[in-house]
Amino acid sequence: MNKRSNLLPEGFHDSLPPLAEAASRMERDILDTLASHGYARVSPPLAEYEDVLTSRMTGSAKSDLMRFVDPISQRTLALRPDVTMQIGRIAATSLADQARPLRLGYSGTVLKLRSGQLRPERSRLQIGAELIGTDSVAAASEIVSVAVEALERAGVTGITVDFTMPDLVDILSAGPLPLSSAQASEVRRELDMKDAGGLAELGATGYLPLIEATGPFDDAMTKMRNFDTDSLLTSRLDGIAEIASAISDKANLTLDPTERHGFEYQNWFGFTIFAEGFVGAMGRGGSYEIDRQDDGTEPAVGFSLYPGPLVDAGFGAKAHDLLFLPLGHDIAAAAKLRAEGWRTIAALSEGDQPRDMGCTHHLDGSKPEKY
Repeated sequence: MNKRSNLLPEGFHDSLPPLAEAASRMERDILDTLASHGYARVSPPLAEYEDVLTSRMTGSAKSDLMRFVDPISQRTLALRPDVTMQIGRIAATSLADQARPLRLGYSGTVLKLRSGQLRPERSRLQIGAELIGTDSVAAASEIVSVAVEALERAGVTGITVDFTMPDLVDILSAGPLPLSSAQASEVRRELDMKDAGGLAELGATGYLPLIEATGPFDDAMTKMRNFDTDSLLTSRLDGIAEIASAISDKANLTLDPTERHGFEYQNWFGFTIFAEGFVGAMGRGGSYEIDRQDDGTEPAVGFSLYPGPLVDAGFGAKAHDLLFLPLGHDIAAAAKLRAEGWRTIAALSEGDQPRDMGCTHHLDGSKPEKY
């Protein structure tokens, strides 16, 4: 007889008790937070036609698709690596006539072609919110505040929000610090590595102050304002400062104006959320544009959270009393207790052992009794 295998593909795993329930509880807490702020939930499918999905994707994300051929249509399908572009599609098509600003929330599994060192799983839960029709400072402030509130409701403490300006090099290279497209790519690479020597070798010394303008928010913002001698960035810096002030009492604030990791399509502002005791980001967000059906675009701002590490660390877990119902128990009494919030396990045979099933109480007549 062949032994059944429990081997799963690399980067995939079963979610077992109690973590599966903890994940559901955390998902519900976060979604309830979004709903309380008026974000209506949508649920796009796991797979779409590849060409439809990639038409709304930018950057390296296109290479992160898991593809297969649909046996019905014979067209190539792709499993989503991110939900955000699907929300954009829904907003631009099915909900194109809905009043703006449009608030949408979502939760779903995304699949990655490859795993990373910090996040080895290739299947992960993504929960987020998108505010479509505006990317104003007020809208951005709401999005950042809701993201922080959602994590707080999930039990997260020691939150840090790191702000960035994803298109900063584009703005500067087209203005006071001119660069060709090739030079701009090289400068971005050196800024990513915070390599002052590399910038000097490129002759891009004008960008050196951006490396220094990284760290605690107030200090870094002062350096950015001193750098902005032409007042080209004044409105953006003022906007980010106003957004930061909305959460200054809820999170630690930092600024890294040239951070680009995870911001392939954001424009004037972006943010990353970290939590004390966790390696890597809890989530990211920022402002971007959605392609409309008439070939125009509309502004949007949103965030995505990846709560997997929180669940693995025990967040969302809750101990429950479990009531054992013996053979011949009072069915009406048991139903009443379940309505009051009790969880029950009914005996199916005389050999059922309550303690083996994790029961903490047994039903004595119509009342629970603790073991």
